[in-house]
Amino acid sequence: MKRGRASDDSSSEEGTTEKSKKLRTTSEHSQTCDWGNLLQDIILQVFKYLPLLDRAHASQVCRNWNQVFHMPDLWRCFEFELNQPATSYLKATHPELIKQIIKRHSNHLQYVSFKVDSSKESAEAACDILSQLVNCSLKTLGLISTARPSFMDLPKSHFISALTVVFVNSKSLSSLKIDDTPVDDPSLKVLVANNSDTLKLLKMSSCPHVSPAGILCVADQCHGLRELALNYHLLSDELLLALSSEKHVRLEHLRIDVVSENPGQTHFHTIQKSSWDAFIKHSPKVNLVMYFFLYEEEFDPFFRYEIPATHLYFGRSVSKDVLGRVGMTCPRLVELVVCANGLRPLDEELIRIAERCKNLSAIGLGECEVSCSAFVEFVKMCGGRLSQLSIMEEVLIPDQKYSLEQIHWEVSKHLGRVWFPDMMPTW
Repeated sequence: MKRGRASDDSSSEEGTTEKSKKLRTTSEHSQTCDWGNLLQDIILQVFKYLPLLDRAHASQVCRNWNQVFHMPDLWRCFEFELNQPATSYLKATHPELIKQIIKRHSNHLQYVSFKVDSSKESAEAACDILSQLVNCSLKTLGLISTARPSFMDLPKSHFISALTVVFVNSKSLSSLKIDDTPVDDPSLKVLVANNSDTLKLLKMSSCPHVSPAGILCVADQCHGLRELALNYHLLSDELLLALSSEKHVRLEHLRIDVVSENPGQTHFHTIQKSSWDAFIKHSPKVNLVMYFFLYEEEFDPFFRYEIPATHLYFGRSVSKDVLGRVGMTCPRLVELVVCANGLRPLDEELIRIAERCKNLSAIGLGECEVSCSAFVEFVKMCGGRLSQLSIMEEVLIPDQKYSLEQIHWEVSKHLGRVWFPDMMPTW
């Protein structure tokens, strides 16, 4: 009996020891998984990958996580989404969050954009936020209209007053996107006076209150400008020469929108060839992108002599004659998109472009007509350098040499990859 009791006591002690070990292991494990005591640097890295709403929810877990939520590194880049429920189905930045950002993080903001819907109320809300950013030093600012240009509905003085708050207080703006806004010449002078040493990118297409003199002021003073987007009416010989001065860095990207809303009522001036020559001599690797939204009779001033265009987009119908001139005057052409042409085949024009535009690597054709034989010849001449070939199936006209069933094999052979015509435009 004594021996049995001793055996029972021994097994009881072993069981107690085993339970003690498990409790100790569980305690140690709980200590190692104390998420509230994680290093803030680790939490910060995790928070950077979370959407704002998830980050806000996580900040309520404990005091440590809440402190990380308000760290400056998380608020350097922010996009304000301003939408009205009656005019947009998109989510909007909550008004309370906007108040908190202005109160606690405005001095941390560096990379800011505003996405507004088509309502005037959203544009006004954006201006209200801009006017309160008096303690920030932004590096980039983007005003983006997701639908119609609602900033243009605001009184010009109200918009300018809000924008100049940022221009005056930032002192280090490097990127500014203000397309479709009522910015004007005096506000650009304020921009230049405070940010001329840092401005590298300026996009301001469809800004009707800016004159050629206003944009020339920017080019004369902002010698570090590398990217510029504007409407054709702001382009001048003086602007190209200013961008070509010895003080100015080499421009990398110049986008020009050539737009006409009322046929016959818009006068398009001609840029001298010598100005283009000076510009391309100073910036030999520049991408010159031109978007044309003109009526056929308005193309007369364009493509009369060689211009250094690299990307051409024709958003409205363009004649055979104009496309023929493109082949003769745009030897640097890299990309060509023609949305519509008419009912006359573009066989000769495509062949001419393939012969003279040795850098062409992307082409898109919409409502046009090209014979299958001419298209195969075009692809054969361009070869494998055509990285993007977007041709609607209706464009290709079968002839005696090729049917639609045969053409995809022939084109694929010359491209060195499988190719099919598009069912829908991809540009």
